[in-house]
Amino acid sequence: MTKQYLIEQAKEGMKQAYAPYSGFRVGAALLTGDGSVYLGCNIENASYGAAVCAERTAIFKAVSDGKREFEAIAVVCSNGTPAWPCGICLQVMAEFCPDIQIYLEGEQEVQVYSLQDLLPNAFRLSAE
Repeated sequence: MTKQYLIEQAKEGMKQAYAPYSGFRVGAALLTGDGSVYLGCNIENASYGAAVCAERTAIFKAVSDGKREFEAIAVVCSNGTPAWPCGICLQVMAEFCPDIQIYLEGEQEVQVYSLQDLLPNAFRLSAE
């Protein structure tokens, strides 16, 4: 599965975004270990703390379907600049997919990062 394919799928996910407050629409496409793709979008709420990001929507949909192996996630936004995952989304990735590749659509090219690049000191429970 190519980076560009996942970017295009993320754009499809962005079409479902519910962003009446910010107008900032975000889409995500998550590639699982078995080749499935889960789409996500941001969903805002009048109580801002109840909003959810596209990345977490996609991850939670996959986890609720029993998926636990993830290869890559593509993230796009309505203004065409890289849609950097927030800290909460990065921490969720650290929990479920610490080795994931993150594709961000940029103005010139698709930028590729590892989770380690974006969250080098993720919180993890230590093994006892």
